[in-house]
Amino acid sequence: MNLSVCTITFRHQLISIAEIAKWSVANGFQGIELWGAHATNLEDQPEYGKEWLSSYALKTSMLSDYLPLFEGNDALYFKVHRLCRLAKHWGATKIRTFAGNEGSAAIPEDRKNLLFERLQLVCDWLSDYGLNLVIETHPNTYADSVGSTIELFEKVNKDNLQLNYDVLHVWESGADIISSCEQLAPYINHFHFKNISSSKHLSVFAPDNVYAAAGSREGMVPIFDGAVDYQGFIEYLYSKTTLRNIDSSLEWFGNNCKNILSQDRYKLQKMSQAATTAQAI
Repeated sequence: MNLSVCTITFRHQLISIAEIAKWSVANGFQGIELWGAHATNLEDQPEYGKEWLSSYALKTSMLSDYLPLFEGNDALYFKVHRLCRLAKHWGATKIRTFAGNEGSAAIPEDRKNLLFERLQLVCDWLSDYGLNLVIETHPNTYADSVGSTIELFEKVNKDNLQLNYDVLHVWESGADIISSCEQLAPYINHFHFKNISSSKHLSVFAPDNVYAAAGSREGMVPIFDGAVDYQGFIEYLYSKTTLRNIDSSLEWFGNNCKNILSQDRYKLQKMSQAATTAQAI
């Protein structure tokens, strides 16, 4: 499994990109998922980038940010092209965003059509750079259910539009995570892994809370210790040759991040070794 650390994990810590890279490679990760805010703040230090990261045998698996899809074309153009330049500098092949900020059941028809048009436009801009646009499954966006996500991909209809399958958010929608993965598999280019102790704590992942330094972290747990059945899901991924080598990120927003991430990485590695052994028999 090609596993990345999300730099957003360290958003409230005094830690450098060099420290993150050294820790990541020492703990068996293959890449980093670079938060757009971090990439932007590193612009004036061009010595950090693709070549520098490859010296640690790491890659930038994805550049993750948020596009102003409903603002004017000039604002959207500026943000997209800046992210494209940053992605090329860091060697990323994909830029992640959300499908707006309104749920699929609530968005008016005219806004929905505008969303599809803007995503088509962004895909065209990214295509000029040889990049993919990755939409994340997420509540309060148009990709908040399997049906609406499939509709989005069919309506936008761009070859470089792909999907970040966030396992917890699919589970949060009430869908079965394995059958949903089967349905969405043709679009999936990335996985996000995180877990929660109980559905009653899901609000901790709301953007206003999770990005706040003083926000609640109640209910955030290692991926194999929570309500979502990651044991079964990871076993399913390892059984699918078309899915098991897709880039994945451990997305941790809580405290004690290094210990939690290294623990989860170790357990995933043991599952990988067991699966490899079983397939060889």
